Amino acid sequence: MKAAFPPEKHERIINAHLKNGAFEISATDWMALPIREPKLGNMSAIFVIGEGFEELKIAFDKLAQGAQKDGFQDLHEMPFGTYGQFYDRYGVQWIFKGDKMK
Repeated sequence: MKAAFPPEKHERIINAHLKNGAFEISATDWMALPIREPKLGNMSAIFVIGEGFEELKIAFDKLAQGAQKDGFQDLHEMPFGTYGQFYDRYGVQWIFKGDKMK
């Protein structure tokens, strides 16, 4: 896969993945978003994937305390399941995805 990216991105971590019980957490280096200048805090995204809406909502609400208003999307239903995202008070991007609400 390395050959698919330009040389200046070869030293980046494309994906890291952890799994613990009800949640999976993965992270990726900032690959390129033209509207944001890369700076410490916004150069990665953390993904939280869970099954149950209630468990996901608890984690979402705790991590979103003090979140930036720009780009904030509360957990909501999408055709593929539950989705929400925000930049926390430190500028780190969090993206949540869960199963469809029952």
